[in-house]
Amino acid sequence: MLHSQIWRAIDQVAERRGLSASGLARAAGLDPTTFNRSKRQGPDGKPRWPSTESVARALAAAETSWDEFAALLAGKSGGAGRAIPIVGMARAGADGFFDEQGFPVGADETVRFPDLGDERVYALEIAGDSMEPMYRAGDIVVVQPGASVRRGDRVVVRTTAGEVMAKLLGRRNDQTIELLSLNPAHAPRSLAAAEIDWIARIVWASQ
Repeated sequence: MLHSQIWRAIDQVAERRGLSASGLARAAGLDPTTFNRSKRQGPDGKPRWPSTESVARALAAAETSWDEFAALLAGKSGGAGRAIPIVGMARAGADGFFDEQGFPVGADETVRFPDLGDERVYALEIAGDSMEPMYRAGDIVVVQPGASVRRGDRVVVRTTAGEVMAKLLGRRNDQTIELLSLNPAHAPRSLAAAEIDWIARIVWASQ
């Protein structure tokens, strides 16, 4: 995937909504300069790539699906992108299935997702109802291991006991981590930091 294709597709998403690149960024709740041409190359002339999160927020603001964005990347009406691993939550709890950064190493199924540079992402199929109505059983979320997380982020968490869950990140300190559910039938959970194997941010979900 060429650097120029990514930025051209973002410009096209903005144009479809009658927005400038800065207008799209503003609508997505980003810094207005996020997609400006001055941000597309570094001071040394090296290309800069938009983050998966910034693209996901822009597409949500423009009511554009990843499939539509992939088609813009390809310059055609069909799908495009690259294959990324997809795993189910039950299998995600198996020992040895993830590397130390939280990326699956044993997945044998894939789905198509736009190629946004060298960022490592994977897809996870939701199980259970703790995040309803935002996520329902069978929904697919795209997860980015290694991305910084903060309070209020939607995350996937794996405990040292092998439990994998999608939650909202609550309060967090050196000793404990609070995990929240959207479904009021599920009470908040507080886990010791030592019980957490890894936390990865959800950057997109099928709806």
